[in-house]
Amino acid sequence: MSQSPAPSPGPKPILIVTGLSGAGKSTSLRTLEDAGWETVDNLPLALLDRLLAAPAPAGHDASERPIAIGIDARTRGFAADTILASIATLRARGDRPIAILFLDCADAVLELRYDETRRRHPLALDRPAADGIARERELLEPLRRAADHMIDSSDLTSNGLQQAIRQRFGGHFESTLTLLSFGFSRGVPRNADFLFDMRFLQNPYWDEALRPLTGRDAPVRAHVMADPLFETIVGQITTMLTTLLPRYARNGKAYVTIAFGCTGGRHRSVCTAEEIARRLRSAGFSPTVAHRDLESGLLDAEEKPRHSERG
Repeated sequence: MSQSPAPSPGPKPILIVTGLSGAGKSTSLRTLEDAGWETVDNLPLALLDRLLAAPAPAGHDASERPIAIGIDARTRGFAADTILASIATLRARGDRPIAILFLDCADAVLELRYDETRRRHPLALDRPAADGIARERELLEPLRRAADHMIDSSDLTSNGLQQAIRQRFGGHFESTLTLLSFGFSRGVPRNADFLFDMRFLQNPYWDEALRPLTGRDAPVRAHVMADPLFETIVGQITTMLTTLLPRYARNGKAYVTIAFGCTGGRHRSVCTAEEIARRLRSAGFSPTVAHRDLESGLLDAEEKPRHSERG
């Protein structure tokens, strides 16, 4: 759905995600995963070293995903100097770009978070959380100094942290956009984010030559699009969607469904979904089109013709 340019070919980056326990590492990794990154959390240091030392695959695929690796003081074999040495070796080889994201947070806020969640600090299981926070700061200080990116989550809600991560690292995040046609006679779809009723358009069902066809067929499309209101309404819907859809992507909404309904789900809704999909593709979006009731019976017979439609 995104209008961002396609990522350039080349080895994808590795991001080391670290920081204080309770500062938002798990939230950050989930957000990166939703944005298309491969994520690994608390990989033992011996395996991390092998992963970082492995050469980039020959003839790598440009579609290879970037990797985010979560590390903190709980990681087995944790040693900040060893991690930094592995990163330095990888950077010297130049196989893959690598960066460190450090998640910081004020001590008082971390203590409050541990108190509210009734969790024990991993480095102070039998002592006050403040002791564990101080010890962890000491262990992580070399990574903090070496960090390429720093996010302080002291004043951020979970949603605010997700937005900060997406803004920095989710440049190629795309919501899955579906344009769905349906027939009201078979029920309204439950998962639609937007729903447009297209039954005001002139109905091809009342033309016997058009009745067996669908909104994918040129004669039906010509009939529906000849309605004086079609261009006005479809243009307004397209403008609204091109304005709102990027906001959904920035907010990390994984799926967006736009539904168009008519009585039987075979003519007007199908034509409208196909036409708006065409216009969205021209605007740089990548919608998928689904026609829920295209193969259903001719249920438009349940709609009585208006006086203007007779004859």
